[in-house]
Amino acid sequence: MQYMIEYSMSPENRDVAQARFQETGGLPPAGATMLGRWHRLSGLAGYVLCESDDAVAVGKWMQDWTDVLTFEVVPVGDDAQFTEVIGG
Repeated sequence: MQYMIEYSMSPENRDVAQARFQETGGLPPAGATMLGRWHRLSGLAGYVLCESDDAVAVGKWMQDWTDVLTFEVVPVGDDAQFTEVIGG
């Protein structure tokens, strides 16, 4: 399953979050694969597309950052999957 993850941070957490990102790269744990990541150039929000059959792995990845970021995690599908959903 693929997940679109939107993250955001408050200006108060910016420096801590950016320093952690520079130090760790913000990579996912085993069980989750990051397919792409895009940052708003303002530096306070962005998007990650990941793939995993293990929702716990995705949750653990987010848990590493919940002290400085907030997340919205949404399962997403491609056109073929959506066509199945709508009965095509």
